[in-house]
Amino acid sequence: MDVDQHMSRVPDYTAFPTVDQMHAELDELAAAHPDLVRLRRIGTSRLGEPLRVATIGSGPHDAVIIGGPHPNEPIGSLTVSSLLRQLVEDTSLREDFGYRWHLIPCVDPDGARLNEGWYVRPGDRRAYAEHFYRPAEADQVEWTFPLTGEDYFFDRTLPETEALMRLMDEVKPAFVYSLHNGELQGAFYYLNKDEPALAARLAAIATAQGLPLHMGPPEVPSAAPIGPAAYRTPRGTELGAIYGIGGGSVDYADRFDALHLVTELPYWADPRVADGTPTGQGYGEAIQANLAAQRALIAELAQSMAAVRADLTVRSPFRVALQDFLDTHDDFISEWESFPGTDRPATVAEVVGNRQLVHSMRLRYGGTYLRMLDAELGTGNRTPAIRAERARFGTRFDDWFTEAEADATATPIPIRVLVAVQLGAALLAAESAKRKS
Repeated sequence: MDVDQHMSRVPDYTAFPTVDQMHAELDELAAAHPDLVRLRRIGTSRLGEPLRVATIGSGPHDAVIIGGPHPNEPIGSLTVSSLLRQLVEDTSLREDFGYRWHLIPCVDPDGARLNEGWYVRPGDRRAYAEHFYRPAEADQVEWTFPLTGEDYFFDRTLPETEALMRLMDEVKPAFVYSLHNGELQGAFYYLNKDEPALAARLAAIATAQGLPLHMGPPEVPSAAPIGPAAYRTPRGTELGAIYGIGGGSVDYADRFDALHLVTELPYWADPRVADGTPTGQGYGEAIQANLAAQRALIAELAQSMAAVRADLTVRSPFRVALQDFLDTHDDFISEWESFPGTDRPATVAEVVGNRQLVHSMRLRYGGTYLRMLDAELGTGNRTPAIRAERARFGTRFDDWFTEAEADATATPIPIRVLVAVQLGAALLAAESAKRKS
């Protein structure tokens, strides 16, 4: 398939849509094309938001496309929008490609609404940090599919996850696509099957769009490479006990022998993340510096939390997410202590990747902590401890932001480019899954 023609048709975007705008677009397309677009509710979020899927296309194969599995990752909402509009407009893509597409623009609308403050300013890193929200690990739609093994058992499945399970049970997909993104890392992919040829094509469409590939440290130590910037997707059985989570959408896709793809794209492009030049720093040394800095972050946040804990009255989502980070993150990063093959010089990509991760964690969870304190102040809970820590930690956050900006050479990536890569990857992977079926 010539995916370039479809990627070139992705329009320019200046912002990510709000949840209300996503719903409005689905309503508009279903009303304008009732003979093509079937819109239906498949579930309800924890706060009562309707979860809806748009179905379009002719079979015999089925694809499930999951937008917004993490609410700080909204590129997929526009990828769903662009793909849905192309399917409406392109008869061949809709009828001859061989798929019924089941497209969900946002599977965690509750969390998405807590990120909307930066959706309208997508290239502004400070806005991103100040309005950032990501749920606690066991409250994430992507990672609460059931696990029923004897060694580890997870059945705290969320209503949003159950809606995805029902949809997959109904359509028995050949292809499942979970749309993700990061921040300043390069582009990379997860596949649940060893398909190096597909992995190479996926990497090629990212580089053709000018995106640096992620050649630094992998997101999780257990991720096994398939090719450049492509990894075999870790399963819940590998991660569940470590992270206190369930299975992923990949685990459920395995039930149908479906091809499962995750596309991870950055918001900002830093060419250093693809630079394989050796440095004078050891790789193990770079990892240990990263771990030490993240543990210092945990300790600093915990100390500030201790100063205000007795005065807290609001069980806000920010407080829940922050406490989860403080309780569990050291266990997560401890996996890196025994990462093999570190007795060598680190590459530029590995040094930069480790440093950028520290900046990211500081800004993410420093911002979350300030949102937690602001939620208290917003209710009139203005105790001396809360006011003092808000002022002190606000200054600390400013220092972290200044340090992160000084260490960055990144520029915002046009949203159109990010959507085009996710859309092109969808078509390449769907074609591969169809051939294997």
